[in-house]
Amino acid sequence: MAWYANAKRMEVQPEGNAQPAIRPTQLIFHSIAAPWTGRRTYEYWRDSTNLECHFFVEFGGGVFQYIGTQTRADANMHANQRGDGTGAVSVETASNLKHTDPWTSSQISALIKLGAWMHRTHGVPLRICRSATDPGFGTHRMFAAWSNGGTACPGDARQRQFRELVFPGIVKAAGGKPPKPSPYAEFPGAEFFKSSPRSPLITAMGRRLVAEGCGRYAEGPGPQWTDADRKSYAAWQRKRGFSGADADGWPGRTTWDALKVPRG
Repeated sequence: MAWYANAKRMEVQPEGNAQPAIRPTQLIFHSIAAPWTGRRTYEYWRDSTNLECHFFVEFGGGVFQYIGTQTRADANMHANQRGDGTGAVSVETASNLKHTDPWTSSQISALIKLGAWMHRTHGVPLRICRSATDPGFGTHRMFAAWSNGGTACPGDARQRQFRELVFPGIVKAAGGKPPKPSPYAEFPGAEFFKSSPRSPLITAMGRRLVAEGCGRYAEGPGPQWTDADRKSYAAWQRKRGFSGADADGWPGRTTWDALKVPRG
């Protein structure tokens, strides 16, 4: 088991000894949707659930570790442990109750240092995961297989910070070459759209659908997700060759990436 020297060790048992070994290939960042401390989070894992994460980062940047990084933790669904023995290391972070707030500067600094340590210690490659099983760095919302069918965790603000600050910071701290930022918005996850979001991202998506000849708007598009957005997206899915349940209007990663929605 590997333990991060800059974290306060508060080992969750019996999980720490009982759960199987993994070979860590990914680091996945979360928001816990609670303004908790590291100790409060430890007590929750210990007393209230059979779930747990490897790390927790407080608002002030304090880092706590509950499980060794070569032992499975249960925060990443199908990424926790795979048939080939690989698995993801999970990092929960303090947030507001709806995980809509940005990471603090202290949290960002702590996440960067932890990510660089994961690269040096376990060889996690300096890239953003390209699929649910691809080694690298990511956020919980990126792939449905990392949650129970999809999640909006972390929120939009932290997703942007991951792309623009945290991941480039990890690359720089680890001595790599900073990646060129994509001009297109990252797929926010299927659950984002099913939560009836209001976001500039919805407006940008709608404008791209109109540009592709798939707009089904009586007026707009605007920032609030509506049935018109879903009908428009279904038209885009059909244009891309999908049909039936695969053209139901709920965005998926493949069609989203093809739509090339500009970053806000």
